[in-house]
Amino acid sequence: MMIDYGALAKTIAALTEGETDEIALMATVACEVHHSDARFDWTGFYRVTAPGLLKIGPYQGGHGCLVIPFDRGVCGAAARTGEVQLVADVDAFPGHIACASSTRSELVLPVRNAAGEVIAVFDIDSDQPDAFDEKDAEKLGEILTSVFSRY
Repeated sequence: MMIDYGALAKTIAALTEGETDEIALMATVACEVHHSDARFDWTGFYRVTAPGLLKIGPYQGGHGCLVIPFDRGVCGAAARTGEVQLVADVDAFPGHIACASSTRSELVLPVRNAAGEVIAVFDIDSDQPDAFDEKDAEKLGEILTSVFSRY
């Protein structure tokens, strides 16, 4: 199944219109994105809860790591650098944290508020190698910006 990012963006915009609670927004985005594409094995947020520290937020899929420091793993790299992490093979990523042994590839996007501060990262894992591309990163980034940069 190829994901229809236009339809996904419209659905998320309609569901989140007027909502200002970050957890409610994250829960809705995680659910809609997770169920939009069979490649997405684990989909969710890690929230910045203290300087240099991420804690698990709303997600879909099996259990995730509860706490991730900025200096560890793909999620930590996205939070630390503020840059998208597109990882075709997690085993080749230095310091990868294996929250689930089934994960083969990963896409992590920083989530910013209206002030441009990184408030979370959006993590998508796939049990398929090289499951994500630049289009996925671009389109999901646009959706995250439209939802979270309002507040």
